[in-house]
Amino acid sequence: MFRTAPATLKGEQTRAAILACALELFRERGFDSTTMREIATRANAALGAAYYYFPSKEAIVQAYYDQVQSEHHRRVTESLASGTLDLKDRLRAALHTKLDVVQNDRRLLGALFRYSGEPDHALSCFGAATAGTRRQSITTFALVVGDEKLPNDLREILPVGFWALHLGILLYFLYDRSPEQARTRKLVDGVCALVASMVTLTKSALLKPVRGRLTALVREAGLVEAEHLAAPEFQEEQP
Repeated sequence: MFRTAPATLKGEQTRAAILACALELFRERGFDSTTMREIATRANAALGAAYYYFPSKEAIVQAYYDQVQSEHHRRVTESLASGTLDLKDRLRAALHTKLDVVQNDRRLLGALFRYSGEPDHALSCFGAATAGTRRQSITTFALVVGDEKLPNDLREILPVGFWALHLGILLYFLYDRSPEQARTRKLVDGVCALVASMVTLTKSALLKPVRGRLTALVREAGLVEAEHLAAPEFQEEQP
């Protein structure tokens, strides 16, 4: 993990300014074309101060990941606060709010997605360096599952499945040239309705062996952790 400097009010303000200016430059010029010196200059900070708070551009992007995830979690929590939404609309809210958060960052995300195929890279969404952010995101999608009546095995894997689905949506979002990415928004609505129907079908006791094998695969892949297991058992529907 990237180191962080001790927190003080002035220090937090300086760090926030450097982060904000770095993201401005990444959006304007791209990640690769921006240097740490340019970031420090934009933030009216010494180069040493920029490196003190962020040892590298990758550290800045990790802070961006954390910022996005924190904002996404906040918006999802607010969207689901009423407790009146069904599974389809909860998932829809989670996916649309994520798109809202990153709407202006398609260029930046496009540059970063290329690291997905490099497991050892600090910015790989599947790598060890981003494991904390990945866990936080899966926890956010666990809010979508909520108190839905589900068998434990299905409850265990759904947050991971929703997280994986959202990565696919983001990838499509990056390539979507329709006005304001309207096609992606329409895709989200259709996918959420389809997924909700599939979840209803997979509750059946007839599919318990299939769910069991799928759960085992997800566990073996290391995608499910112990904190996702705590949930009340649900009496499965009889065939």
